[in-house]
Amino acid sequence: MNESRPGPRPYARGDVWAQTGREAASFDAVAIQEVGVPQPVLMENAGRSAAQVLVRLFDARRVVGLVGPGNNGGDALVVLRTLSSWGLDVTAVLVAPRTRDDALLHGWPIRVVDDADLDEAEWARLWAETDVIVDGILGTGVSGAPRERQAAAMGRVNASGVPVLALDVPSGVDASSGAVPGAAVRAAATVSFGAPKLGALVHPGRSRVGRHVTVEMGFPPMSASDATGRVVTPLWARAHIPRRSTDTHKNRVGRVLVVGGGVGMAGAVVLAARSAFRSGAGLVRVCTEEQNREIVQSALPEAIYVGPEDRAVEEAVEQSDAVAVGPGLGSSEWARALLHRATGHGTVPLVLDADALNLAAEGVIDLGALAVARAVLITPHPGEMTRLLSAGEAVLDPVSSDRLGQLAEAVRRFECAVLYKGAPSLVGAPSGPTFVDTQSSSDLAVAGMGDTLAGVCASLAAQGSDLHAAGAVGLYLSGRAAALAGRGPGLTPSDVTDHLPDALAETTDPVTDLELPFVIFDADAAR
Repeated sequence: MNESRPGPRPYARGDVWAQTGREAASFDAVAIQEVGVPQPVLMENAGRSAAQVLVRLFDARRVVGLVGPGNNGGDALVVLRTLSSWGLDVTAVLVAPRTRDDALLHGWPIRVVDDADLDEAEWARLWAETDVIVDGILGTGVSGAPRERQAAAMGRVNASGVPVLALDVPSGVDASSGAVPGAAVRAAATVSFGAPKLGALVHPGRSRVGRHVTVEMGFPPMSASDATGRVVTPLWARAHIPRRSTDTHKNRVGRVLVVGGGVGMAGAVVLAARSAFRSGAGLVRVCTEEQNREIVQSALPEAIYVGPEDRAVEEAVEQSDAVAVGPGLGSSEWARALLHRATGHGTVPLVLDADALNLAAEGVIDLGALAVARAVLITPHPGEMTRLLSAGEAVLDPVSSDRLGQLAEAVRRFECAVLYKGAPSLVGAPSGPTFVDTQSSSDLAVAGMGDTLAGVCASLAAQGSDLHAAGAVGLYLSGRAAALAGRGPGLTPSDVTDHLPDALAETTDPVTDLELPFVIFDADAAR
């Protein structure tokens, strides 16, 4: 596979929506029945586009396609017939009941065999003579564990050692949730049609996708009503970064209050405050334990220290445009009292992170009640989400791998914006799409990174972003700053903070090395 890439950013042409399997099927029906695009035309466009992506990505002369039932198997046949007409040596292996002279082959004399007719030696010989496998076993309409015949085919594909190009989603991955309930193909690359499938963007499904390329195939324009998810692309994020007026001053470009930092935890509030400055806030106050004052003012002389006393906190909240509460807060009685002071009055937007969420799970504050009076963004990682969803109202399985389901439940229960950290992170709200981050990687799995993110989100909110968008843009800027730092696994929160201005200043559109005009999205494999 050609590993040459233009940079660690996803390419996106315009808006990129992310559909569930059901949404994809509905949109397909709209295109056929209401717009009048014939189904064979859609299949032809999908197959030919996937074939062109295949020859750009792989140095391939011999291709084997595993052909399952339904449209996904039909797409695979179109890919194989197209490649055959271009002079490649192709073989179709049927792993579902289909005729060997399928009309989709257009009469091309392609070798078609049934999986049941191949013994172990023939399978081994087939793989030894193959450069690329096309995965057309199962498509986006399948849920639950694959049946025995298809599961056996997936096992053979994964054991072959041959790179795989999956069509729409890797077989065995739930297109809506990303669940992998049984066998699933591990692809080197996946070509999705019309829009990325939501389940291919989140783990565990995402780990099976490889490089993710989405192609246009003749659909009508897509909008928010057609998709649950929206991909946070560089173009979208850049369009939603707050812009300063040329005639302004520090109090008009965003005033942030950071609240937290129990004894021994001054670093958390320093990280949050520094990232708030670096992402554009004009003024930052830090409310923390008195013993942390010297540390905070030495590490960040630009910030204003606020004592944790009742009136001081109240005045600081009133003089702020957004408040971030929780970094390093702890769970002591002091922390509980400070949390009440910081959230107990006013209508200033709140970003609640870390210990603020753990205390909320204990009932110290009521997230739903807070969201009635003001805009609230909570930023849980999986452990914090589990504690929040396990508190009070019961949840069927709070520790499941269904991160999209957990996000939806948190939004429903607390009626606020929710940034669910992970790989990738997700942002939901009572109205609007589920934003899917495109910048996250395992490099960001470092202590203190959440404090940095909370400061960025609060800064964006203070500058005028609604909290739903602030969460999405905050993720993009933090992830992009990490990529610009170029540290890999040695990345620190300070590296991210130092490169936030660079991420904010970027104006160059991302590019794709595929140079195919019908490609609308191109992202590197998860790492």
